[in-house]
Amino acid sequence: MRSPTTADIAPRLLGVEADCAGLGADADVPIDPDRIAWADVIAVMERSHLSRLKRRFGPGLRGKRLVCLDVPDRYGVHDPDLVALLTRRFSRLAPGAGSQSEATERG
Repeated sequence: MRSPTTADIAPRLLGVEADCAGLGADADVPIDPDRIAWADVIAVMERSHLSRLKRRFGPGLRGKRLVCLDVPDRYGVHDPDLVALLTRRFSRLAPGAGSQSEATERG
């Protein structure tokens, strides 16, 4: 359960509001244009999610910072290994963290 964990820890680590939504048809909370409009930064777990997001919401992503966290789907909610991995990934997103990684782009 990567996304709920990410939404729970991002405010503490990054000092931002966070929400989570899914791209899949079975998502508990599906991503929609309103959620896209609300976000300044949109983080996805896998590169395939980034591609799907761009296909579905292309024009709505203009001006958004898109980030692929490269987190595999093998963790439970708040798994300590997941929290540690997300903490490392978030360090690249924090204000003043230096240059953007190759997994970060503008919509």
